Amino acid sequence: MHHHEPEFRFCPVCGGPIRSLQLRPHEPSRLVCAACEFVFYQDPKLVACTLLDIEGRIVLLKRAIDPQKGKWVLPGGYVDRGEPVPDAAIRETREECGIVVEIKALLGIYSYPGRTQAVVVYVGKRLSGDLIPADETLEARLFGKYNIPWNKLAFKSTTQALKDYFSMKERCRENP
Repeated sequence: MHHHEPEFRFCPVCGGPIRSLQLRPHEPSRLVCAACEFVFYQDPKLVACTLLDIEGRIVLLKRAIDPQKGKWVLPGGYVDRGEPVPDAAIRETREECGIVVEIKALLGIYSYPGRTQAVVVYVGKRLSGDLIPADETLEARLFGKYNIPWNKLAFKSTTQALKDYFSMKERCRENP
């Protein structure tokens, strides 16, 4: 059971004080307003990424911002409220590395205990644009399967998505 200190101290509805309460057995504590009893659910933050294979090499970006500044990731970022998830992956890829993509398939959804992010990774196809380091990116490079900097990847989801992609490609080769 997760007990957490509230990140928010005041109710967004009435401004009253928020406290952490367990409302139901076997569920985590929830933030509840002491004045109006509004339940403030803290939903996960959704991240959309694109795994982009260009002529057998994978696009990875070196982060220019924390967390994990200087480590490698797939192009991606947070989904805006009301934005379709695939559109967010397309937007983030263009913003971070200059490539316009088309979404081809859902690779996977990655979430981990204690983490607020849920990461959706799509396989994309390059439509246009040149690979450049843009927003929040120090460097943009193509890596072959055997020279991916596994020990310098920023997030567990990046590592898992790459492994899943290579496994998928291998299965496709074995079962044409």
